[in-house]
Amino acid sequence: MKTALVTGGTRGIGRAVAQRLKKSGYQVAVTGRRPVEQWDDELKREFLCLCADNAQEAGREAAVQAVLKAYGRIDLLVNNAGMAPKVRADLLEMSEASMREVLEVNLIGPFFLTQRVAREMITQGSGMIINISSMSAYTVSVNRGEYCVSKAGLSMMTQLFAVRLAEAGIPVYEIRPGIIKTDMTQGVSGKYDALIQGGLTPIKRWGQPEDVAEAVAMLSENRIPFSTGEVINVDGGFHLQRL
Repeated sequence: MKTALVTGGTRGIGRAVAQRLKKSGYQVAVTGRRPVEQWDDELKREFLCLCADNAQEAGREAAVQAVLKAYGRIDLLVNNAGMAPKVRADLLEMSEASMREVLEVNLIGPFFLTQRVAREMITQGSGMIINISSMSAYTVSVNRGEYCVSKAGLSMMTQLFAVRLAEAGIPVYEIRPGIIKTDMTQGVSGKYDALIQGGLTPIKRWGQPEDVAEAVAMLSENRIPFSTGEVINVDGGFHLQRL
């Protein structure tokens, strides 16, 4: 049975991904920053639950070691853990502390977790890595510039590892969600309701975490074996240029 490690898997997109991979037959380990005792019973019943701060080397290493101890291998890494800035500040007012915090969680953590897991995958002779980025990788929001920079970096990270790991037969993909109904977007739901109905996206509805999870499931089944570094947009068509 194949094993997947999903970071930030306690809610939203990460949770939907974990549930979908389990449905596909994976053994799934999920990480989160809250103590496992605070997780709900469904999570603790269905998955290997790991309290691990993805932004810290010790947390990443502990998670990898726990999965290897439990299952002996990691066949799929889904880098999903991420955060929005705590304060949406204009680009000219954004603090250095906020930039550092968001980059550590959204980019530096996934980069070095990928590096660590990739070495295990090379040793075992197989594996796959999927990075969950955002339409913010290329869409400017001047009141959350640190988030945009982190996601643009994650997009380049996908390409870097795709090239480096191709010789080992380990594909690396990027899934780019658009406007998804999660806790992260709850505070701006009214704004996006109006934008969606006004035609922001050709498909006039919110994306759901399950929409992203289906894209992960498709890739996890190795349906495009002659591809790596590909970007899968899950955004209702937002990325399409229109007149």
